Amino acid sequence: MELYQLIIMLLIIGAALAIVLYCVKIIPQSENYVIERLGAYDRTLDKGLHVILPFVDRVSMKEIVKDFAPQPVITKDNVTIQIDTIIYFQITDPKLYTYGVQNPINAIENLTATTLRNIIGDLELDQTLTSRDIINTKMRTILDEATDSWGIKVQRVEVKNIFPPRDIQEAMEKQMRAERERREAILRAEGEKRSAILIAEGEKESTVLRAQAKQEAMITEAEGEAQAMERIFQAQARGIELIKSSNPTEQYLKLKSLETFEKVADGKATKIIVPSEIQNLTSLLVSAKGIVEDEPTK
Repeated sequence: MELYQLIIMLLIIGAALAIVLYCVKIIPQSENYVIERLGAYDRTLDKGLHVILPFVDRVSMKEIVKDFAPQPVITKDNVTIQIDTIIYFQITDPKLYTYGVQNPINAIENLTATTLRNIIGDLELDQTLTSRDIINTKMRTILDEATDSWGIKVQRVEVKNIFPPRDIQEAMEKQMRAERERREAILRAEGEKRSAILIAEGEKESTVLRAQAKQEAMITEAEGEAQAMERIFQAQARGIELIKSSNPTEQYLKLKSLETFEKVADGKATKIIVPSEIQNLTSLLVSAKGIVEDEPTK
């Protein structure tokens, strides 16, 4: 039983706190709240601490959105364009909103149109198409100052659409198409240039590598031939050393001379230089042959 009583007390305390929080309102310095009692306007709360009646009073502080129809405006370079805008505003003073100006929404629309014409009149077409943020800021500042006396606070202004004339739209589309084609041609040319450079660099590296490989092959071949010749000369020198150490006779030397002469006179040489020792040996052989032929005659 005590648990149920505790729960009921907590519910009562929570409901009381919710009612207190609903009834007590703290208004910031730069805001005003509208109080509606039983659905009708009762009063406006300024800054500070205020208490309202629960279930009877209701705080109304809604932001109103108004989309105005496109307005014809003329740019600095004498181009007529259509611009439509969206206005976000709040009613901060219902009394001023009711009695400050007749038909406040129509007044805001006309003020928006005139302000838009003044701003766009100082801009050229290209600037108008690329300066939406600047236009929005200027319009919000001017409209907010002008509507203070009407009990209205302009929160935001947005340029929704900008419609140039049809011929200008076609010219802009052609210009954009030409610009895209130009960029495409530039990108294609840069790609072909890069491709040609890469191909040339590849051919250059290939030529250099082939030349280096050929050079290394020739060097290796020359080194091999040099080593082979060196070993041949070493073998020949070794042979000569062995011959010298064996103290060869004169007949052996003459025989080696005849063998060398036989290799020289193998029919491939056009000129043959005969050493004097071999000439003497030849004369000796001829004389010996004559003596042998004369013996049978005697």
